[in-house]
Amino acid sequence: MKSYFRTIMAFLGVSILSACDVANNEQLSQNSLIYCAEGSPETFNPQLVTSGTTIDATANQIYNRLISFSRKDNSISPALAKSWHVTRDGKMITFYLRKNIAFHQTEYFTPSRTLNADDVLFSFNRILDKSHSFHYVSGGSYPFFQSVGFSDIVDSIEKINDYTIRFKLNQANSSFLANLATDFAVILSKEYGDKLSIMNKKEQIDILPIGTGPFKLKSYLSGSHIRYYKHDGYWNNEVAIEQLVFDITSSNTARLTKLLTRECDVIAYPIAQEQIIDHPHFILDEVTSFNIGYLGFNTLKPPFDNIKVRLAIAHAIDIDAIIDTVYSGLAEKATTVLPKSSWAHKKNTAFTHSKTRAKQLLNEAGYPEGFAMDIWAMPVQRAYNPNALTMAKLIQADLNEVGIKVDIVSYEWSTFLRRLRLGEHSSVLLGWSADHPDPDNFFTPLLSCAAASTGSNRTAWCNEEYDSLLQLALQTTNIAQRTNFYHQAQAIVAKELPLLPIAHSKRFQARTKKVKGQLLSSFGGINFAEVTKE
Repeated sequence: MKSYFRTIMAFLGVSILSACDVANNEQLSQNSLIYCAEGSPETFNPQLVTSGTTIDATANQIYNRLISFSRKDNSISPALAKSWHVTRDGKMITFYLRKNIAFHQTEYFTPSRTLNADDVLFSFNRILDKSHSFHYVSGGSYPFFQSVGFSDIVDSIEKINDYTIRFKLNQANSSFLANLATDFAVILSKEYGDKLSIMNKKEQIDILPIGTGPFKLKSYLSGSHIRYYKHDGYWNNEVAIEQLVFDITSSNTARLTKLLTRECDVIAYPIAQEQIIDHPHFILDEVTSFNIGYLGFNTLKPPFDNIKVRLAIAHAIDIDAIIDTVYSGLAEKATTVLPKSSWAHKKNTAFTHSKTRAKQLLNEAGYPEGFAMDIWAMPVQRAYNPNALTMAKLIQADLNEVGIKVDIVSYEWSTFLRRLRLGEHSSVLLGWSADHPDPDNFFTPLLSCAAASTGSNRTAWCNEEYDSLLQLALQTTNIAQRTNFYHQAQAIVAKELPLLPIAHSKRFQARTKKVKGQLLSSFGGINFAEVTKE
């Protein structure tokens, strides 16, 4: 699949660049907007990944979902479905689709019809049905859906008529609608899939995307740029930006330079934030994110299969120093994976920074002289961890003082993720940005047994009591009961510590004052559909 991806993209990149050099930003029209992103997407289908870089580049630009989260109050709102009905027992949800929703018309596909129920069936049955002709295209992995147990939740999906779809669930699930509103639950075109099947080019569906979203793909060159054009037939609102360019600039310094020289209108994860605030032509945007930055332990590997070793490391690390140095003080010290703003948050006792206590625990664990370990530091910047390398060096110094020798490891981002999924790490600095406000979106993807088997649980920790509490919480809509279950689950995590929560951060971006509108979401992702540029 990857070689096919490179071949297609190399062809497109060369052909487009020969016609219009993206580096020559002066030739872009006034209605174009250039966003300097921190990395290249892994795919153009958000069903296949959980990477924030890919979600930013694809989910809200190309696609829509049946339902979405309101930007005003995070409530669930209509999208491609104009309304829905849930039965009293919570086991049957019927969606009523809007009519006359147009798919993209591009150089590689011309739709003959608008969206209907067949497209919804195609999109979800691809994920659920292993005999579906597209299930194993691009690898057959759907990490978000697998991590929330989607195939166990859904019994069947039924087409009632061309504009009515019914999901039958095996049991009531209080986070089901929230899952369908995430950036991963995008609707693809069945007609496009049928055409690719005839052409024996099924892999193209995830590489040259067709959606109903505000922008359609014009060209992509990995490591260089993505160029989107406005979708003239977009159903939701008039899109003001004619051309949207993702200028892929991995260097933090280079992105800031491009903002200063006006080569970029908006940049991701800016450095020098105080200078941006003071600058007369720029704005620093921030949004309080539902996220967690953590140090995860591979609990399958010694010595991290020993709880006392994990606790010793927690006491050895000075988290306050990390908050000050890595987050410039602009983050909340975490005591659990859930931010304080979640209704299910249960504050656990923060670990006291104590070398004495750390050495005592190491001695009890059978490592009085310490040991050697590695820490994998991700090579990209994220809101939940703006500088993993610096964080790793701080931890390295702290652990050295209690006799633990640390080797800091990093790889190119896609290699990093691939080797992480294979469980090659001993420990890793990573994080999670929630996809929706339901607390299950933290607990299940990060620490459930199902997520351990799919790889999104980087600790490989699997605790049956913890998993049982999550299931009980999902089977009731009683908030008091759910809160109680989640408090018990957090207590188990605090006791066994498969990961050390470090910080809940804010996400930042910088833009010129000519760019108007809300781009960032509390739940990750960036959206240019309602943005204007003067």
